[in-house]
Amino acid sequence: MKRDYYEILGVSKTASADEIKKAYRKVAMQFHPDRNPGDKAAEDKFKEAAEAYEVLSDADKRAKYDRFGHQAFGPGTSSGTGNMDDIFSQFGDIFGDDIFGSFFGGGGRRGGSAGGRARGVRGSNLRVKIKLTYEEIAKGVTKNIKVKKYVGCNTCGGSGAKDKGSVQTCNTCGGSGQVRKVTNTFLGQMQTVTTCPTCNGEGTTITAKCGNCKGEGRVFGEETINVDIPAGVGEGMQLSMGGKGNMGERGGAPGDLIILIEEEPHKELQRDGLNVAFELHLTFSEIAFGTNVEVPTIDGRAKIKIPPGTQSGKIFRLKGKGFPEVNGYHRGDQLIHVNAWTPQNLTSEEKDMLEKLHHSPNFKPQPGKSEKSFFEKVKEVFS
Repeated sequence: MKRDYYEILGVSKTASADEIKKAYRKVAMQFHPDRNPGDKAAEDKFKEAAEAYEVLSDADKRAKYDRFGHQAFGPGTSSGTGNMDDIFSQFGDIFGDDIFGSFFGGGGRRGGSAGGRARGVRGSNLRVKIKLTYEEIAKGVTKNIKVKKYVGCNTCGGSGAKDKGSVQTCNTCGGSGQVRKVTNTFLGQMQTVTTCPTCNGEGTTITAKCGNCKGEGRVFGEETINVDIPAGVGEGMQLSMGGKGNMGERGGAPGDLIILIEEEPHKELQRDGLNVAFELHLTFSEIAFGTNVEVPTIDGRAKIKIPPGTQSGKIFRLKGKGFPEVNGYHRGDQLIHVNAWTPQNLTSEEKDMLEKLHHSPNFKPQPGKSEKSFFEKVKEVFS
């Protein structure tokens, strides 16, 4: 079972962004693999801290986590944390290249390649919107969407070079992807390591570019992606698919695909959290005599019985006929609000009939103690 992200970093739920960043630096320094070679437990804690920071450092993801916990990033979603390469890249971004290289003696990893070399430039994230019906939200659905984006170049295999002979070792860094500098200080020599400015950390340079992609290692194209959307998602919720965004340049890792959920309005139903509301309009005679009616639900249609003498404003509840909780076990209800329909245009004959009934004792309002007030009804619905 996953530990609480705030607990992992040792901060409170009210911690500021700076406090979270400082806490992550402390934990990451403690459990960094270069400090704990061969220690699987330390590596797991390093990954755990990176995952916690990735969520809590993002305002949107943190808000979702505070509301839904780990369930916000369950099946079909992602907290955005990638593999160790992505974590090391994130770690370097937090600490800076100079500190990262000097603290670990230049042995740190950047961009995921061995020996400190970064392969290409990471691709950007993409955002798409998916509109869902109430029925799709209730059951979950797989959507096949076509996304226009940068994909890897098939001609050069993503290298950006015309052929294998068009790639050579960088003359500036000698293929390491890093430039080391030793500075004499009053404390002694200090070594710093920065990304090579010539090859941008790749360790190689291209002498002849691929004619298809013009040296980028990617071309603009289209990809069909299967998106598994869990049941219970809501308007404005975001799902993330790692590695499904734009392909990076020259073999760089692809970005992520961010899916924004939109709800398609229902013709008869309205959503209220996990509950579904329906306004049922009945004639005076139907309410007075009682009747059986059929109402729409997100699962089809259901029959309910209206007892004789039901008051306008009465709310009936269909248990479990609402939306499911995202990656949870709770399910909302359907609330049916009874409204007495008042005729607006009456004939002379109808007016005479109602005038006679008007003086009948049974037609005088006589609310008893058992009749709940409007506020009591609202409180009952949301309790």
